[in-house]
Amino acid sequence: MRDTIYDRDLDRVPANHQPLTPLLYLDRAARVFPDHVAVIHGGLRRSYGELYARARRLAAALTARGIGRGDTVAALLANTPEMVECHYGVPMTGAVLNTLNTRLDAATIRFCLEHGEAKVLITDREFARIAGPALEGMARKPVIIDVDDPEYDGPGERLGETDYETLLGEGDPEHDWALPGDEWDAITLNYTSGTTGDPKGVVYHHRGAALLALGNVVTGALGQHPVYLWTLPMFHCNGWCFPWTLSIVAGTHVCLRQVRADAMYRLMAEHGVTHLCGAPIVMQLLINAPDAERRPLPRRVAFFTAAAPPPEAVLAGMSEAGFDVTHLYGLTECYGPAVVNAWHADWDALAADARAAKKARQGVRYPVLEALDVRDPETLEPVPADGQTLGEVMMRGNVVMRGYLKNPAATEAAFRGGWFHTGDLGVKHPDGYVQLKDRSKDIIISGGENISSIEVEDVLFKHPAVAAAAVVAKPDAKWGETPCAFVELKPGAQPSADELIQWCRGRLAAYKLPRHVVFGELPKTSTGKVQKYVLRERAREG
Repeated sequence: MRDTIYDRDLDRVPANHQPLTPLLYLDRAARVFPDHVAVIHGGLRRSYGELYARARRLAAALTARGIGRGDTVAALLANTPEMVECHYGVPMTGAVLNTLNTRLDAATIRFCLEHGEAKVLITDREFARIAGPALEGMARKPVIIDVDDPEYDGPGERLGETDYETLLGEGDPEHDWALPGDEWDAITLNYTSGTTGDPKGVVYHHRGAALLALGNVVTGALGQHPVYLWTLPMFHCNGWCFPWTLSIVAGTHVCLRQVRADAMYRLMAEHGVTHLCGAPIVMQLLINAPDAERRPLPRRVAFFTAAAPPPEAVLAGMSEAGFDVTHLYGLTECYGPAVVNAWHADWDALAADARAAKKARQGVRYPVLEALDVRDPETLEPVPADGQTLGEVMMRGNVVMRGYLKNPAATEAAFRGGWFHTGDLGVKHPDGYVQLKDRSKDIIISGGENISSIEVEDVLFKHPAVAAAAVVAKPDAKWGETPCAFVELKPGAQPSADELIQWCRGRLAAYKLPRHVVFGELPKTSTGKVQKYVLRERAREG
């Protein structure tokens, strides 16, 4: 590299170079707006000054218990204030927050705890039914901290030696936490189901989290003091980084344990909600809610959704109900949404079918994503921008994960050729907008959750009557997609569809169960490979 006058005596020093981290967003919000309401949960109201103090208490208490840089603290929590606090207090120790999917089965939770080497598990009493069995048989169990949310009055025992509020009582609200030594340090661990075998642990760094959080502000036009309703699970891609985003603009977190139409309308009306994120099923709940559950909204609400693009009828229903929908696209590996269908005002004048075609596209890169393209998966050459030539959607930039924990082979494959390979197939239109056409990894996205078709197939194969099975996505008005199983039976075997679904029920999380079972010979190539594209067509038509 050529030496220039700008390279002499102009060095990085603490005065001009600090590691990027989303933790400083809370520090600023608490100093500038200490009395502004940061969190609402039932009758609870906490200011930014109180949120910061509680996060620092958590950090201090964990540090006193020996938690530090590179340790993993797992959280099995609903969308409650404690989950918001964990997004700050845990990384303030230098540790890594692992938010666990509350919909997983105990065996998968156990795998995540063991693979991530969790030293602490903070768990809501509601999820003792999952956490208890998950902890059984673990050679090295984490320290258990119980959360007893006053808004929850259902069953569930305490599993730990202490509870969350007692833990916070051990900590100093003025705890002098330290910035990460390097913005490349890990901040969170998120497990994604992938297509085969055990979940993969996606590692986020402070730099990416800080940038994606800023990208949400710009892309969502949040403005100052937005009011955000938590319908998107905070365990999913760290809530698309919105736990950190809201501190940038001193917004208000409106917590919600269970996504129900009556509760959403009530909270939006009472608190003047301005923004929320959610899967297509959330839109279905809102537009199909009976009049008795609806409340007049004080303003139009911005709704961000991912997964499959919403049908035109759903978008029309949402608009009539008072919501402005923006379609996003991303993966766990890119901190959640990194692509947006940036809308042009003149598209509003298009005919309905042309407007729907525009809305069906995933879009263009976030301002904080450096590159997005559709390329040949083998040669890595860009495909023509003709809206027809199929290629793999690829990304690169600062909001792409560090890699997969303890899985160098998968990391190398994902980053082959200097691009992150999403595994999604799509086209590139003349205006540069990307549109997905298929999922090369055969992932089924149901209600915003990823389901591995191979995982479901493996369970079906274990039934004594099943000779072969293939699982594909079937369009579903409520969930977006659900698993549809095509099954070849062994000679003389005659199980019913219900029998096979019940077989799966004891071996899979509930949302992964096939909703439809079709019996018959599977279409195969000359080499014996199942032709899933044929089955997808049958599932769409049936």
